[in-house]
Amino acid sequence: MDFNPDKVDEAVLALLHLTSFKSETGLRAWKGLDWAALERLHGKGFISNPKSKSKSVVVTDEGARLSEELFKKHFS
Repeated sequence: MDFNPDKVDEAVLALLHLTSFKSETGLRAWKGLDWAALERLHGKGFISNPKSKSKSVVVTDEGARLSEELFKKHFS
């Protein structure tokens, strides 16, 4: 079966909205999702580098906006 990584990235970005929280460094989200998708989202500029000791990533302003939009599209 072929899969479309862009669709996977869209779903993962939507789920990051579900696990997001505000911190003193900005909006963050838990990174307990597919590592390959997180790497692609980092490459697209939506999140900080997931290769860190932190259990969460910083979500960029554009990533936060799109994450909320995709969450509403797919899950409401």
